[in-house]
Amino acid sequence: MNVIKTDIKGVVVIEPKLFKDNRGYFYESFNVKEFNDKVASVNFVQDNESKSSYGVLRGIHYQKGEYSQAKLVRVVKGKVLDIAVDLRKDSPTYGKWTSVILSARNKKQFFLPRGMGHAFVVLSKTAVFQYKCDNFYCKESEGGITWNDSTLNIDWKIPEKDIILSEKDKCHKTFEQYKSNPDF
Repeated sequence: MNVIKTDIKGVVVIEPKLFKDNRGYFYESFNVKEFNDKVASVNFVQDNESKSSYGVLRGIHYQKGEYSQAKLVRVVKGKVLDIAVDLRKDSPTYGKWTSVILSARNKKQFFLPRGMGHAFVVLSKTAVFQYKCDNFYCKESEGGITWNDSTLNIDWKIPEKDIILSEKDKCHKTFEQYKSNPDF
């Protein structure tokens, strides 16, 4: 696997080695030894999957305190724009974000260490999104930052009129509100 660093420490894009022939393709989507050697020593304990249609935006979500989560995400059908926001107040990139296009075609994965806000928006007709977490979900420890925060100023790559949000994602605080009372 090829590991590509981003501007945010610990956040990396992973390109797998793909083996193709006339029958199709094969690739190793996860190998704990290689991952621990090249990316981070992480013990994933939960796998999740979601299916969404074009314009669905999920995020910007995070788990706080002892329930903070590192995530390894990928798309098995369709295409998304995936976003990591650095919420680690002692980080030199605090409040910065980075993104990657994940798709069934490019097979890329995105690793987010603990302390990141996470979101994605579906760019294809539908998308099936999978992610591994190194900690269990805890409803009481979840938080969110509004997707259209003017301080973060994220380019979602689709028109605002096409964005589809859950009721929960319509009610998140701004990054300035988050900064005044950070959860990490």
